[in-house]
Amino acid sequence: MAGKRIEPMDLRQLISLKNQGISNRKVAQLLQISRNTVNGYTNIFEHCGLSYGQLLDLDELALKELCTPISEVSPARYEALASQFEYFLTELKKPGCTLLTLWNEYRHKQPDPYGYTQFTHHYNQWASKEEGSGKINHKAAERIFIDYTGKKLHWVNRHTGEIRPAEVFVGILPCSQYTYVEASESQQRDELIGSMTRCVEYFGGATEAIVSDGLKSAVTKACKYEPVINKTFKDFALHYGCVVDPARPYSAQDKALVEGAVKLVYQRIFYPLSKMTFFSLSELNAAIRELLVKYNNHLFKLTKYSRRELFVSTEKQFLKPLPPTSYQVRQYRRAKVQKMGYIFLSEDKHYYSVPYRFIGKHVEVRYTNSIVEIFYNHERLCTHKRDRQAGRYSTQKDHLSSNHKAYSEWSLAFFQRKAEHIGPETMKYITKLILQYSYPEIGYKQAMGIVHLSRLYTKDRIENACSRALTLQHCSFRIIDNMLRSGVDQLDLPLQVNNHIPAHENIRGASHYQ
Repeated sequence: MAGKRIEPMDLRQLISLKNQGISNRKVAQLLQISRNTVNGYTNIFEHCGLSYGQLLDLDELALKELCTPISEVSPARYEALASQFEYFLTELKKPGCTLLTLWNEYRHKQPDPYGYTQFTHHYNQWASKEEGSGKINHKAAERIFIDYTGKKLHWVNRHTGEIRPAEVFVGILPCSQYTYVEASESQQRDELIGSMTRCVEYFGGATEAIVSDGLKSAVTKACKYEPVINKTFKDFALHYGCVVDPARPYSAQDKALVEGAVKLVYQRIFYPLSKMTFFSLSELNAAIRELLVKYNNHLFKLTKYSRRELFVSTEKQFLKPLPPTSYQVRQYRRAKVQKMGYIFLSEDKHYYSVPYRFIGKHVEVRYTNSIVEIFYNHERLCTHKRDRQAGRYSTQKDHLSSNHKAYSEWSLAFFQRKAEHIGPETMKYITKLILQYSYPEIGYKQAMGIVHLSRLYTKDRIENACSRALTLQHCSFRIIDNMLRSGVDQLDLPLQVNNHIPAHENIRGASHYQ
């Protein structure tokens, strides 16, 4: 600390003046001491972790101990504390660990421990020097930094000889610097989601936040204060119980660690791979995984630990457990519920039912490779198993109105049961009627019309009409209806069908043209 020592009373006056917001220059003038002395004391106060109000509440002994320069401190006592600073730094990376916890542990082990204020002062002074040299105290399992390398790897199409570029994804846990690397076709959204899914599975757990470098596939609109996150990427983060926290534009310090990792990836992965030729993306990624093991097992220069050892000892246990299933990319569409109570998914040309009370409403459709979910005003209305059969309908019966429910139950067996109550000839006729169409729904309405004729005519008349009509080649509701209206079913004469025009004088034969 530059400048001279001052008396305890003057020290309290100095703290009181600083508590009022008075500048160091003015405090020096009022107390008639050197400005360097005031600067030295305020520097101590800034590192002790206490406000000026809290400093005024300290007793004389605690205040004196806090402001004693290290040069005047007992070397043995300070060395006993300083020898544990590296240990404190490692422990503070673990979630829930605080300086107060470490001080309680320290004072129970030392015969002549520092008080808490002096303990935090000495540690913070040491830690500030470490941070000034580039070491930042990252909490375990707090964040994962992701980015794509500026340079690309390549593979060769075996059949055409075309050289295909590959994007390279990098994910790093800043606490242990444990790293994941893989190559992909592009930086598009689906590729990013796939790389992120394999990344968290490689780590064996998820972090509290994902820090991305403003990737277009992750951030829809960059902003220093409130960036707009891509909806699918936000959904991915929600699936793994974390949030997306993009790095601020033009703020290199937010992404310095991952950019440093990228430089090492160039040296330890890109360069060895540059001497090899790969004929598929999977071959390239297999080689990357082999080099990645060596990369994570490489010992740091200044310590005897590797990234893997630090990850296992300080970080792995604090990662969030992964959900039972991997994330599936969700697609989003807007659709209108049609009059029949279905929405149309154009990608599959397939129809999915929606509760009939939402007919005419615009809904949001969210779908993956396996399921289709339908939302209205952020409320999920229903979930269907995805079906890619074009022109078909996926129906949940409770979605339909009473009329639609009855219609959905129509089938050949349904109408055979209905016709059986009238008679066997009617059942034969209705069966033949429905089966003559490749699309049976065309015959259902006609079959229902024949069944409803029992409201107007006796069962015997309908049976007679169907029996006589079975001799015809084509079946229809209109044939039975006309027979009943005209009374043909009651005639004893057999039904005759003459497909030829009778001979008469207006017909000209071949001789007419000779």
